[in-house]
Amino acid sequence: MTRPDPGPFTAQISAQISGQIPADDPATGPRLTAHALGLSYAGKPVCRDITLEVPEGRVSVILGPNGCGKSTLLRGLCNLLPAQSGQVLLDGRNIARMPARALACQVGLLPQSAQAPAGITVGDLVARGRYPHQGPFRQWSERDERIVAEAMAATGIADLAGRDVDALSGGQRQRVWIALVLAQETPILLLDEPTTYLDIAHQLDLLRLLQRLNRERGRTIVAVLHDLNQACRHADHLIVMAEGALVAEGAPRDLMTPELLRRVFGLDALILDDPVSHTPLIVAR
Repeated sequence: MTRPDPGPFTAQISAQISGQIPADDPATGPRLTAHALGLSYAGKPVCRDITLEVPEGRVSVILGPNGCGKSTLLRGLCNLLPAQSGQVLLDGRNIARMPARALACQVGLLPQSAQAPAGITVGDLVARGRYPHQGPFRQWSERDERIVAEAMAATGIADLAGRDVDALSGGQRQRVWIALVLAQETPILLLDEPTTYLDIAHQLDLLRLLQRLNRERGRTIVAVLHDLNQACRHADHLIVMAEGALVAEGAPRDLMTPELLRRVFGLDALILDDPVSHTPLIVAR
């Protein structure tokens, strides 16, 4: 990918759109579905017989105990892990048969532990999110530069553009990776524990940003989270897993019951009404 050095154009755009999200609408609503999906990791079966339709244009959160297959499912939904049985379809097309670049223009993934190349700057790493959109007849443009600048501003890292990624804190690096996924500008975003390494203020900023991307730009978002109350407050749809299987899905208010919490998480808890968001508030006994 050929990209010019960051210059006045990037600085000007960053100043103009600080706090905004990328302004170009993505392609409208591809439909992502899994059918009797089986997935393995390191040769060991992890997910089995999962049939799922990702709600289009909604924020979905995958929940479940450690080791139940949440991250494995997320990787299977973008073909990072190939299906051992069943299939994943994007608008009726088997993603295993789609060109990687075409799939990457539709589905973006933030993995749990991403590694940056040594010595790369923040701006250049975020710019790699534009790679799927480049080609022999589509070279780097001012539009690409603008999208990268907007993604950095939206995640609060515009002032870090010239810094080496290696020199950043864990929370700063996480926001750089989130900016890269935003710059990829896909209609579907898959995020594996995106709040990892972030302090509570930045966690809430990120979850609100994801809601804005959904509400204002129609992005379909699927995230793995561990905090049940954050999931209930910020998700439209919950997907609950246990032991590699899908055990329940639905709206937070319909899904969260004391019985489900005991059965899946081994948690004895009260479910109250959150006085701020009026979503389920889980309080352990």
